Parts: sequence; C-alpha cells; structure tokens
Amino acid sequence: MNFKELAQRRYSVRSYQSTQIEKEKLIQVVEAALLAPSAVNFQPWKFVIVTEPALLNSLHACYHRDWFKSAPACIVAIGDHDKGWHRPSDGKDYTDIDVAIAVDHLMLAATEIGLGTCWICHFNAEKCAALFNLSSNFEPIALIPIGYPLSGITPEKNRQSIEQAVQWNRFAE
Repeated sequence: MNFKELAQRRYSVRSYQSTQIEKEKLIQVVEAALLAPSAVNFQPWKFVIVTEPALLNSLHACYHRDWFKSAPACIVAIGDHDKGWHRPSDGKDYTDIDVAIAVDHLMLAATEIGLGTCWICHFNAEKCAALFNLSSNFEPIALIPIGYPLSGITPEKNRQSIEQAVQWNRFAE
C-alpha cells in the first residue's frame, strides 16, 4: 500500500486479541523506529518491550484503563534528556520530539504488518520510571500497547481539512 493508505489505516486500537506477538514482529517495528530522524542524529531513545505477564501487570498500574490490559505487549518509549539535542539559542530540549517521530515510525510499521497500537501519554510517568529504575535523565515518554486488533475495521477518522490546516505564506488566527 502507499503511504497515505497506511496512514489512513492506522488508528488507536483499544481492544486486542490475546494472541502473543512474534518476537520478530516486535523487533521489526522497533527497527522502523530506529530509522527515524532526530535532531543532529543524536537518537535519544530507548525502547523497552514488555511481554512478561507479571511486568505487564505492574505496568498496568501506571495507566488505569481496562482496555490497556487486553494488549499482549507494550513498548515503553523512553527519552534520554542527556543525549538529546538542545537548541543553543534558548536551550529547548528536542528529546520529546525525536522520540515522538520514532514512535510514529513504530506505529506505522506495526500497522503495515497487521498489528495495532495506541499512543498513551496520560499515564503516571513517575511510577513507570520507578518500575524500570530509570535515572533522572531518562523519561518514559509514551506507552504503546501493541497486539493484533480484535476488530479488523478501521474507524472513520475526523481530521481537519486542508483548508483548515494550511495557510500559504502567512499565519493568521
């Protein structure tokens, strides 16, 4: 499929089959994330692939939604703020942006091979960092539950029109 079709097919999956994901497929989606661009090519990311039931259960305490428990695996995207590029003029840290681009690559790669994902930002990052014993420079940025979707139906997307999102040569509110 072409890229636009792939992007259209990706959606936030919130119900998964109990089928375990093949290790090769998990590696494949993380390899796609590693191809993502990053500021100054610093690549300030780490990915923890969680498949063990006991650790998944502990991770569920970081995000209290029942549907989250249906995913047979979760990838924790972690940013290394010491490794990330900081813009010299104002010190802006690009770690979150770099990790976000990598996560997008990961999610699109998962969609391409029949897996579903969901981007979770509203979780207890402090509890998650403690779970993995992360030092202060490492921040869990997103949880990505992953698995085979229970439904194969892509829901309709509600997106801005091109006219709403794009302005030519100026910015007006």
